[in-house]
Amino acid sequence: MTTKELRQKSIEYRKKILQYIVKAKAGHTGGSLSCTDILNVLYNEVMNVSPENFASPDRDRYIQSKGHTVEALFVVLADQGFFAEEELNTLCQYQSHYIGHPTRKVNGVEQNTGALGHGLPIAVGTALAGKLDKKNYKVYTLMGDGEMPEGSNWEAALTGAHYKLDNLCAIVDKNSLQITAPTADVCNTDPLDEKWKAFGWAVREIDGNDVEALKTTLQQLPFEEGKPSVVIAHTTKGKGVSYMENVLKWHHGVPSADEYEQAIKELDEALLAI
Repeated sequence: MTTKELRQKSIEYRKKILQYIVKAKAGHTGGSLSCTDILNVLYNEVMNVSPENFASPDRDRYIQSKGHTVEALFVVLADQGFFAEEELNTLCQYQSHYIGHPTRKVNGVEQNTGALGHGLPIAVGTALAGKLDKKNYKVYTLMGDGEMPEGSNWEAALTGAHYKLDNLCAIVDKNSLQITAPTADVCNTDPLDEKWKAFGWAVREIDGNDVEALKTTLQQLPFEEGKPSVVIAHTTKGKGVSYMENVLKWHHGVPSADEYEQAIKELDEALLAI
């Protein structure tokens, strides 16, 4: 895809994320909007994974550690053809598989996630298995900056570096807000780049809402031979909707009818401006 097409795709994804969150009357709105561009570029430009090869041992793996922003993942998986998009009309309804966190009952989901700090350990194990099996697949995991204080992350970071897992890429969606307050006020983990470097990872910092920067960076993997890679993606929580951006209540706020109408209007205007 061209940069213009990727930008258009991100806006369409954001509109659908809001559509299904409003219908379900539940969802993690702000974080889903912040990571939309990352998922867009991973699935449309970077990863070797599709409905056709999802059973293949040679496919790339994607594990969403920040599982609470599953709405973004579901919308992208539907667009990729893993399931019919109309199934998302059952989001968060009784007996639906489309619940508030990723589950392997949904086609295209690699692992059940949501307990923060678990995605990276799973990704490390999956990458290590690839090395042992002499497979060429890559493993990607998306983490939130709010889960960085979890000790399991740093055990996994040590292990990934120890085993030289250069088939592994962690992406930190650094939108600087979590459920109760700014991440720096809850448990400050800055400077993140120096911490990852100290644990033996190759680090890149980029604008995580810039699809061109994401595409260019993720196509350079591994950043250093013999080291796992981490992308610290600086994003805006609630990206694309003016009244949601960097506003704490939209961590899991659901727009009213009027707010939804305003959000779609802003996104449509942004689409026309590309």
